[in-house]
Amino acid sequence: MDIKDIQNLIKFVSKAEVSEVKYKTKDFEITIKTPLAGSEVAYAQPAVYHTAPQQVAAPAQVATPAAAPAEKAEATSDDSKYVTIKSPMIGTFYRKPSPDKDVFVNVGDEVSNGKVVCVIEAMKLFNQIESEVSGKIVKILVDDATPVEYDQPLFLVDPS
Repeated sequence: MDIKDIQNLIKFVSKAEVSEVKYKTKDFEITIKTPLAGSEVAYAQPAVYHTAPQQVAAPAQVATPAAAPAEKAEATSDDSKYVTIKSPMIGTFYRKPSPDKDVFVNVGDEVSNGKVVCVIEAMKLFNQIESEVSGKIVKILVDDATPVEYDQPLFLVDPS
């Protein structure tokens, strides 16, 4: 199916006053949706079947952010007496400097201002994240080798 056939199909769907049409062949699938039956606006979304492995990976990524709000809710309830070390960037959180080394910090470890507590990989660069407060690590809020967002809480520190 070429672009002219797709355009003709879109015109046909809009004139037929239907809200959705799906067309499948062995190698090609297209769904055309119109927001209001009879309008001239249509959406075409071609999908190729050999991309199935990418579709399998997508639910795992969706599950990770779903768990993060529960962790953030716990962090805000404990936040009154603890100081939070937050991610200064988007990237992948690592507790170790390399796979064969020990973790930077564990729960119960004392940290001082400027001590490296983790590494965040962003665009193949490993950025050392330093503690901004002195105290004791109370909780590690992120699992090793997971994606983190900007300003996402990573550690809870008891400053006393």
